[in-house]
Amino acid sequence: MRTRLLLVLFLLSAAAVAGFAWPLLESTAASRTQELLISRTAELDRFAALAQQADDTGDTQQLALEIQAYSDLYGESVLVVDTRKRQVVATGGLRAQDVLPLIDSALRNQPGPKPSELRPWSSENLLLARPVGAGTRVAGAVVLKASVASAASDVAHDWLLIVVGAMVAALVFALLALVVSRWVLRPLAQLEHGVLALAAGEERTHVPASAGPRELRALGASFNKMSDAVAEASEQQRRLVADASHQLRNPMAALRLRVDSLAGQVKPDGLRTYNGCVAEVERMESLLDGLLALATADNADYRETVEDTCDAATVLVERHDAWHAAADRSGVALHLAGVEHFIVAMPDSELGQVLDVLLDNAVKYAGSGARVDLACADGTITVSDNGPGLPPEDIALATQRFWRSSQAGTGGTGLGLAIAERLVSSRDGQMTVEAAQPHGLAVRITLPLESA
Repeated sequence: MRTRLLLVLFLLSAAAVAGFAWPLLESTAASRTQELLISRTAELDRFAALAQQADDTGDTQQLALEIQAYSDLYGESVLVVDTRKRQVVATGGLRAQDVLPLIDSALRNQPGPKPSELRPWSSENLLLARPVGAGTRVAGAVVLKASVASAASDVAHDWLLIVVGAMVAALVFALLALVVSRWVLRPLAQLEHGVLALAAGEERTHVPASAGPRELRALGASFNKMSDAVAEASEQQRRLVADASHQLRNPMAALRLRVDSLAGQVKPDGLRTYNGCVAEVERMESLLDGLLALATADNADYRETVEDTCDAATVLVERHDAWHAAADRSGVALHLAGVEHFIVAMPDSELGQVLDVLLDNAVKYAGSGARVDLACADGTITVSDNGPGLPPEDIALATQRFWRSSQAGTGGTGLGLAIAERLVSSRDGQMTVEAAQPHGLAVRITLPLESA
């Protein structure tokens, strides 16, 4: 956008400068041409008057002296002829046969051709003619061959000044265009960065609202209000989830106690319904625990208040040992594929919680006889299995809240991977879910590294 705006401003500036400079160039050339014509026409009139006097008296001495003095002073040729086109006085080698059409026009008392306007590169001499005499009695003609070198030099000098002035004006306009474009576009760029930051999850993102045109300042202020409103709504949503989860835990605990107290009093024909009720209570407890964990992970102040590091390899080995028995019961082989020690910017409790989610999913859904590999190398933690995996269209949805694959069967809340991804991203890390080869699922975790 900046390039397009500058291009438009530069083109308008160039058009404005050209629209001012070109008429000035033409006016300067026309003025100098007119000045030359006026001065040489005055000399022609003077020579014509002297030639008329010489024709009346028959003495051409004074005419010849005046013409010769003029030629010596200005270096221009003058020719005087009679009605028969015979040379009366001539200087500078100008001959009648060289300018016959011009002499014929003058003897007929007709104006000569209009001379072209001068240019800095003009070099052709200017030919002017006047009849000697007046009215119907023409006694001859005077021809003047004027040099345009001095006048063309004057035009070149004036044009140079105009061009330099135009370039200075163009430079001023260009600088003004840069200032205007920066004044207009800088708030837009700041607003764009603010929108991208807000879209990336940064809360209470503000942009300067004191620069640029009034409309952009108002837009910046509106964006800041919107950002604060979005942050406030998000905070209220987190508080609602956390408060609702906390408030529901006590009634859920009481319900669980009452359901458990009925275990010995249920008749055989009611056991199926009772067991279904117990399963739903357990599912609700799991859902409440997941909501609490998600609310904690979403807490904007959580990342700032808990600053800790841990050895990724140590946590990985601990979670491998903790899940080994559960994996054996499910018929899943749990292996440490590679362990490399490095320090990550995440507390061991959080990293352990993330790995518990990944191992829980792998043990549950990889299937009996599957193999789950845990690796920790090159700054990346990987949990992969060779189970059935997920369809490509499901992999992109795996970290969405409450989403569950159709292959997952019953059970689960759809919050595990969402909680894990939020915990990792809150530490400026990245968690990716991708298909394993030849089949299965792989989850890779990359966290900022800290010096050991």
